[in-house]
Amino acid sequence: MPTNKRPDFDVKQLTQMQWYLGTEMVEDYLDGHLSRRSMLKRVLYITGSSAAAAALLSACGVPAAAPTAAPAQTAAQPNTAVPPGPPVSPAKNPVLGVAATDPAVEGNAVSYDTDIKVSAYLARPKAAGSYPGIVVIHENRGLTDHIRDVARRLAKAGFIAVAPDLVSRGGGTDTVGPDKVPGWLGNAKEEDLVKDMNGAVDFLEKQPGLLAGKLGVMGFCYGGGQTIQLAAANSKIKAAVPYYGPVPSAPLKPIEGTNAAIFAVYGALDNRVNGTAPALEEAMKKAGKPFDKKQYADANHAFNNDTGGSYNEAAAVAAWADTLAWFNKYLKG
Repeated sequence: MPTNKRPDFDVKQLTQMQWYLGTEMVEDYLDGHLSRRSMLKRVLYITGSSAAAAALLSACGVPAAAPTAAPAQTAAQPNTAVPPGPPVSPAKNPVLGVAATDPAVEGNAVSYDTDIKVSAYLARPKAAGSYPGIVVIHENRGLTDHIRDVARRLAKAGFIAVAPDLVSRGGGTDTVGPDKVPGWLGNAKEEDLVKDMNGAVDFLEKQPGLLAGKLGVMGFCYGGGQTIQLAAANSKIKAAVPYYGPVPSAPLKPIEGTNAAIFAVYGALDNRVNGTAPALEEAMKKAGKPFDKKQYADANHAFNNDTGGSYNEAAAVAAWADTLAWFNKYLKG
């Protein structure tokens, strides 16, 4: 008699980005930063099918479906293989934050054209002068207020920064929505993403007051991986700072061809991403370009995001100082 048994799915069929983003959703859930419902929805959007989602969750030790209701006396017991931790409140007054009303900077929503219209956020110093340009690549959440804040921080430090919305081909971050954005990014064509990041570089070059030939890129989590991708793909990039970014397993262009000096930022507790650091270091040795990396003590993945549960103020402040020192050396020096 036929059964309705779900077909087996091998997680090796997932792309590197689907695996990375899927396991990040699971990690956020287990750390108490996502509800189970949101985690399951996001993993399903990322992997593309219930069989693939179930396989990924199983590989992470998390059951895909809630078990039968527990007896009353044990109802408080967690229903996951590893219990989630308590939520962590984000910082109310982040020490690095630069308000949209800061008199030293000017920030505006902008757009530029590739083969589509890409939405973005541009921040620059209000004072007249010439400044290097930096592309800011967002996390798997898309273009959020936190990333706009990072762009303003760079402007306050003497850079012209543009943060593209890499979900523009899907209608934009706000249109796609928080549960679907990671899945959209995980299944986007890498060549389209690179095209839209290259468009941001071209857009920066047209900005008044840009120091010619002084272009950099930085990004976080998913955007850290895309930072490495752009540094490999665009010879105009002279400095890059990926924050806890996974090294692309199949880059469009190998990092050995980069013209960028790269400083890689990691949280000491972020074992999921730190394992990819040696590959980046080896590639940079082959490239013969300046490279440095640093792990920040007691910090986990996404420690810079002061709107998230993994925020670590001490590590974020130290990493930001090191980031500015790197950009000052290779884009202002």
